[in-house]
Amino acid sequence: MLANILHLIIFTLMSLFLVIVIMRFLLQVVRADFYNPVSQSIVKITMPLLKPLRKIIPGFLGIDMASVVLILLVQMATTMVLSLVHGVEGIFTNPLLVLVWGFVGALSIASNIFFWCMVISIIGSFLAQFSHHPLIMLANQIIEPLSAPIRKIIPPLGGVIDISPIIILLGLKIVDMLIIRLAMLVQLNPQIVLGYWS
Repeated sequence: MLANILHLIIFTLMSLFLVIVIMRFLLQVVRADFYNPVSQSIVKITMPLLKPLRKIIPGFLGIDMASVVLILLVQMATTMVLSLVHGVEGIFTNPLLVLVWGFVGALSIASNIFFWCMVISIIGSFLAQFSHHPLIMLANQIIEPLSAPIRKIIPPLGGVIDISPIIILLGLKIVDMLIIRLAMLVQLNPQIVLGYWS
């Protein structure tokens, strides 16, 4: 019982933090507006850990490698702690496996961030089409690199109906299936690795 309570607390809090760190990475990749209040909050939360990492880990080809390292460190640390909570053996003897599991888990979370940004964007387009709400604007900025190429190939039907969200959601579902398959191949333990595994 105590192990289950500890698992719930650790898994939930660390998942939330990892989502924020991955969001920070994605904001830089998609060149989102960092003056957006939501972006500002993400920056404030992640800066205490990212600032020292950036002093020793340089960027590479425009990619913030410090964020990537932080994502993997959070995943690996959480996996180690959860393995202790559940008495899973052999984790500490194979750090490479834990690293691979962390990468797969991070892919799962990133895919879900895109999914929920897509949902927020779709709902926003119906209920608040011209809204300047920071969350809706940020969601639109995150999915725009996925939507723009699709709209170039398949323009909105009748100039009004944009079917790119359907294609993106279908693509994300396929990505999720591939991630689950990859998780099975590396024998990932979903009980101790942060990610969306249902």
